[in-house]
Amino acid sequence: MTSHRKFIHKSFFLQQSSTFVVAICINFSIVACQGGVENLPISKSDLNVGSMSSKATVITSSINDSDTSDTVKIVSSMPMTGATMEETQSILLAIKQVIEEHQTVCNGKLKIKYEMLDDADTTTREWEDAAQVTLNAKKVAEDKQVVAFLGPYGSPAAKLTIPILNKANLVLVSPSSTYPGLTKPDKGEGDEPNLYYPNRKRNYARVVPADDVQGENAAKWAERLGFRRIYVLHDQGIYGKGLARVFAATAKKNHLDIIDSEGIDPKSIDYTVLMQKIKEKNPDLIYFGGTTQQNNAGQLVKDMRKVGMTKDRFHFMGGDGIFKQSFIDAAGPENAEGVYATGGIPANRLIGKGADWYRSYKAKYRSEPETFAAYGYESAMVVVKAIDRVCKRDRTAIRDAVFSTRNFEGILGEWSFDQYGDTTLTKISGNIVKDGRFEFQYFLDKE
Repeated sequence: MTSHRKFIHKSFFLQQSSTFVVAICINFSIVACQGGVENLPISKSDLNVGSMSSKATVITSSINDSDTSDTVKIVSSMPMTGATMEETQSILLAIKQVIEEHQTVCNGKLKIKYEMLDDADTTTREWEDAAQVTLNAKKVAEDKQVVAFLGPYGSPAAKLTIPILNKANLVLVSPSSTYPGLTKPDKGEGDEPNLYYPNRKRNYARVVPADDVQGENAAKWAERLGFRRIYVLHDQGIYGKGLARVFAATAKKNHLDIIDSEGIDPKSIDYTVLMQKIKEKNPDLIYFGGTTQQNNAGQLVKDMRKVGMTKDRFHFMGGDGIFKQSFIDAAGPENAEGVYATGGIPANRLIGKGADWYRSYKAKYRSEPETFAAYGYESAMVVVKAIDRVCKRDRTAIRDAVFSTRNFEGILGEWSFDQYGDTTLTKISGNIVKDGRFEFQYFLDKE
């Protein structure tokens, strides 16, 4: 990752120290918060939306719900500070592209506003703070102009947000929250997913394959790589535990030996005792369900190497939670060398419309998009197309229009939403760390 790329992403977003929420409103203009564009260390072209000449509007954490019949609002809520910042900001830049391309819909009859909300806690650096997630969702639900919500980034935030917006008949489309229990019967725990839908009408959809797809593909890839004895770890979170469970179940079904499966203390600063114990079990592979951001995937690999588990004999694999440069940086490039990770389709591997989008993103922002950026673009496009079919500010109709999406020809290929709001896409990527960076290896597909 070049320093220029980091500069673009980190300096793009406008943060107000007095609030946890950052909002950017696009209504023929991009917001310039407190001091305007002139004070930002970035070119104006990255901030301006189109070539419209109307003045910028300052939007703070208080969402303006003044009624304007010819305007609808799309809101996103994702962490814009903390460990996920580079990835989420790339997603939001991609969403911004869609809004710039579709400032009006329905032959000019409806204007689209876009607001970005930050659900991170800038004090604790918690990348999705439960209190802020809930506050954002309630504000969005109360704003009568809002007809769609893009996000959340992670599954824990989705668990909190979905029921609040469900009561308001407001549709969510996520580019990145993948826990199966949010949508799929018999794939979660207890009364999931029904407990997230108090009005008994589904309102959450996602354009990214869920973790039952990812876990199954990962286990099949492990078998193809020749691994037979596997030790499974997870971070005890809903994402990591769920992913590890699917991986282990599929591996067992394919006659691989799961030596053991256990949760780690995600806040520990030392895993050498754990790694020494695992070393004595002599696995071919350690599979980790969890994230880099707060749950120490990098430290696991660092301590794995520290106890003498060399990369030529003991291998490590994880899901999209570690498919990030920040994982390599945390583990150290030498320790991370040879680590496997599954994840979304890298932007430079997209074809057709996807390849066109990849080139346009690079030209516009002068940087490489993170993997989930393409899924952010797709999420926004699905919502815009639904609004364009409904042509009125009607949350219920727009929700239903999103869920009726079939044979959508987007940058990820042709796909549909199923009855639960899951994408019919099942293709993900298999990647390996080489020379301090993740390098694409294979397309992995459930089918």
